Order: sequence, then C-alpha cells, then structure tokens
Amino acid sequence: MRPLVVSPDTEMSEKTITLDSRDEAVLLFGSRDQYLREIRTQLGMQQLVGRGNQILLKGSEDQLALAMRVFEQLRSLLRQQGSLSSEDVKTVLELVTQGGEAIDLPSGKPAETVSRYVRPRTDGQARYVRAMRENDLTICVGPAGTGKTWLAVGMAVSLLRQGTVKKIVLVRPAVEAGERLGFLPGDIAAKVNPYLRPLFDALNDMMEPEQVKRYMENDIIEIVPLAYMRGRTLNQAVIILDEGQNTTVPQMKMFLTRMGNGSKIIVTGDVTQVDLPKQTRSGLTDAVHRLRDLERIAIIYLDEHDIVRNPLVQQILRAYEEERPRKKKE
Repeated sequence: MRPLVVSPDTEMSEKTITLDSRDEAVLLFGSRDQYLREIRTQLGMQQLVGRGNQILLKGSEDQLALAMRVFEQLRSLLRQQGSLSSEDVKTVLELVTQGGEAIDLPSGKPAETVSRYVRPRTDGQARYVRAMRENDLTICVGPAGTGKTWLAVGMAVSLLRQGTVKKIVLVRPAVEAGERLGFLPGDIAAKVNPYLRPLFDALNDMMEPEQVKRYMENDIIEIVPLAYMRGRTLNQAVIILDEGQNTTVPQMKMFLTRMGNGSKIIVTGDVTQVDLPKQTRSGLTDAVHRLRDLERIAIIYLDEHDIVRNPLVQQILRAYEEERPRKKKE
C-alpha cells in the first residue's frame, strides 16, 4: 500500500479527536504510538500525534476526512474486540483508502463479457466482503439494513459464477413455525418460502428470476430450513445461514459441522432480534464467543453507520435502543 501524496502548496487544516478515556488511547495508539505512526505515514499527514486522551491531526481536508474514517473504524473494532493488532490497522487503512473490494458478478453468458459489481458502501461492509473472501467461516453480526444477507448472497453468486464452488445452499431457522414445517401446506419450497423470502429477494437482485428458477430446479441453488440440514456434508458449496441469532447452541453446532471440502460458510444475524424462548441461549452469541480466536474464522460486527437503507432506519433503530429514564416515584 503506497502512502498518499499531497502537493506542497495544499492548504493544511487541523482537527482534534477526543477519546473516551486514557485506556482507550493506550490501546488505540499502539506500543510506543506505532499505530499512529503507521496511519500518519500511509495518509501522508503533516502531523498525527497522541497527547493524553486526544489525537491531534494536521493535513489536507481529504487527509483529515480519511483519518477520521480510519479512527472511527478502529474505535469500533476496539469496542468489539477489546484490543487492536497491527493487521487490524493495516486492513482498515487499506479499505478506507482504496474503497474496498467489489464483488464481481459476471453475466454468465458466453457471448458477453460485461460484469456487474456489488461494491461495499461503507468501511464496515468492505471489511465484511474481505473477510468472506479470505476465510472459510465468516460470522457477521449487525442490525437490519446493514447488508449482511445481501452481500453474503452476492459473494455466493460470484463464487458460483467463477466456478470456485458448485452449489449455493441458503438456510434459515423457521422459528416462527416452531420448525414443525410438516403441518404447513405444499412442498418443501412452499413451506419455507415465507421464512426464506429475504434470501430469494437477494438472489433475484443478483440474477435473472428465470435463472434462479433454473438453478433451483437443477439443485445448484438449494433453499433449506435449518431442521433439514442434519446429517449432510456439503462440498464445494457456499452455505449461508440467515437469522443465525434464532438458532440454539446445538443447532448452530450441527449447522457449522456441515462444512465439507472446498466450502465456505457465512452466518448472519442480529443479536438484538432473538425470537427464541426466554432462557434459551442463542447459538449465534455462543458461536461468537467460542470461535473468536480460531484461524480462518472471521467475526465481523456492523453497526448503525453501515445501514444503507432509508436514512430514517438509523433513527428508528436508535430510538428503540435508547432507554428512556423511568420517572421516580414521589
């Protein structure tokens, strides 16, 4: 990654970032301020120093904007992980300065060379795309509207079109039906359709509906309720579990162990929207805790800054998350 270069006659501006505590500053600065030096060098800034719980920045307006995004992402990672590594800093710098990796969606028609691209729209989404590309198992946790499912399906379709995998398997727990799908009318596709509609919608965004139908008829794309996954081993497949927060711990263990050779698993979920009975531990929460230190497993957190739906969605989520103070009894 080459450092950014700014013309000598560019007007310089200054900014100050005030951190929450000295403890946060120590972790964010790195040993002997190594993270600050790395950021200053890569952004080509005139000044970037830490003093107490503040960061002092001096550079062009563009450099300051990039630096603010870098520190916003690193602070978010720090809150989620409790620590930062040099690799975290390098990854965030690369994603912020280069805009992230696009997901290539080739047309699939021999006579055409035109491709469509699904490009991450936030730094968090860019980290998510990179994680899916580089790891065998990616767990993405975040609120509604952050593109968790849409980007996962985009990655799956891209890998299928490139010939990296031979199959896409889309899975969702049908908690609302108590997983007792036998009581619902129709074949298996009709039974699970209401619960897997978001996955269908994402597929139809990436491919022509007729092609989706043809792939499903040929078993290249498979839509499966979680209850029907037991006993299977899936090779050379992308297996996506949506709404992972609504799995129990045994269900999540069962699902994750379906991975065969040459396969990728992507689990998405929102830990604030658990529909399980009270006192039942979410398999998603449990998996994040158990698997966080294992190699070739990435755990990505998205937040309200990654919401790409109508901007009003951010305000609605924030309103529900805020705890209203209770009136004291007189």
